Amino acid sequence: MKKIFFFFLITLVSLAVQAQEVKWMTMNEAIQAQKKNKKPIFIDVYTVWCGPCKLLDSKTFSDPETSKFINENYNPVKFNAEGNEEVTFGKMTYKNSGYKEERKKSRNGMHEFASYLKVQGYPAMVIINNNQKVEKTILGFRTPEQLRAEL
Repeated sequence: MKKIFFFFLITLVSLAVQAQEVKWMTMNEAIQAQKKNKKPIFIDVYTVWCGPCKLLDSKTFSDPETSKFINENYNPVKFNAEGNEEVTFGKMTYKNSGYKEERKKSRNGMHEFASYLKVQGYPAMVIINNNQKVEKTILGFRTPEQLRAEL
């Protein structure tokens, strides 16, 4: 009986932890979602080689209170500033013409959309309001408490 109870408890804890993750979407998905729910878009602009970006994932975005706050108040986007995703924003389509597939796990060309956002370094978190205007840019690592205070 103890084993069944213990298994049940572990299963519940696992489900609770999974439910507290940021529900990331692509930029194109967030634009469509924003048309329906009118929430601002929160973009985590990262690169695969960026150490502080990985810290944001493991320390800040994994925090249950922070992930819940982001999910409830924003359309969250995880955007690789050196990736190959095609983004249609406003009347423009942004690409990464310098992208090299063989370099996808290291430094690569900068995406046009990252340039449009005027990203100065990584990680960068950008808030886009309902009028599709950049409202705020947060540059660098933040603890969960620091990020929630800035949002």
